[in-house]
Amino acid sequence: MLQVMGGTVPGAQVLTVYAATTREREAPDSNVFTAGRSDTPNYSAFTISVPPNHQPGRIEWPTDRIDPATTFATLDQGILTRRGFFEQVAASPDGMRDVTVFIHGYNSNFPEALYRLAQMSADAHLDGTPVLFAWPSQAAVAGYVADKDSVTYSRDALADLLSELARDRRVGSINVLAHSMGGWLTVEALRQLRLSGQDDVIDRLAVVLAAPDIDVDVFRAQMEVLGPLSPPLTVLVATDDRALLVSNRLSGARQRVGALDVRDPRVQEAAREGNVAIVDISGLETVDGLNHSRYVNLAALYPELGGGQDEAPGLGLRRAGAFVFNAVGTTISSPFTLVGEALAGE
Repeated sequence: MLQVMGGTVPGAQVLTVYAATTREREAPDSNVFTAGRSDTPNYSAFTISVPPNHQPGRIEWPTDRIDPATTFATLDQGILTRRGFFEQVAASPDGMRDVTVFIHGYNSNFPEALYRLAQMSADAHLDGTPVLFAWPSQAAVAGYVADKDSVTYSRDALADLLSELARDRRVGSINVLAHSMGGWLTVEALRQLRLSGQDDVIDRLAVVLAAPDIDVDVFRAQMEVLGPLSPPLTVLVATDDRALLVSNRLSGARQRVGALDVRDPRVQEAAREGNVAIVDISGLETVDGLNHSRYVNLAALYPELGGGQDEAPGLGLRRAGAFVFNAVGTTISSPFTLVGEALAGE
């Protein structure tokens, strides 16, 4: 998928995605990444073409051959040094540059994660810079335990990435979106930043966890250390997430945060006390048979979000609590509905 095509077609959307990864390179002069763990992060840049026939929320994968007229395609790619990576990510001819960092989940290979970020960036019409943080997932269903070890291995590298971005004054807002097991990695990195006294870094981040594969008790302990964020940490959940049901079984019937029920009064109270915005997105169309990736459809709605009194730009809510996201097609009416009678009059 990452072979360079060189050119695209009229009507295609072209964007550059930067990647920082703890995966090993297959060869020193290659942007082909293995499931091995690199001693130091590797950096790269990819120019990606999104086809004119693109449907929001989808990745048009080739079934026979790569064709920019009908499929995603890589037009160019390059290997970057650490310094070159941060220089290019922050570079902007007209002031500060916003950055979105995406941390993928379990059972994902590098091209899947790269193209998923490209899809969401294209659908959201982002003006900022998309950055992929790719950790060495085995990209196999049977690799759950190995993947959990790999996200643990990658905590320092993610914390370092966020710290470098936050301390560069050429960088504007920093939006962090983490999916599934990448959510556990992200909260661990944030916890590490807090414990090391890097409050200034955390203060610059707006964090969204999509279907986080985190034990509820572990999450509570993490948040006790991390403390409240501003805007509040946003958690996207769905009770019918089958992937998290499997995770629940693998972990000894421990409840996962990404499958919490916002209608449960205990969840509503915990959200308020922990200054967390928990949003049920089960009303969105699913793009997989496991109901685990609904979040990708939010990208197309991104320009319409954040216009209300209680919403921050994008997906971040300015108030804590339990919410239901309401959307019919691409038309949004009162997108976040607060759940819980106790707060209905506020």
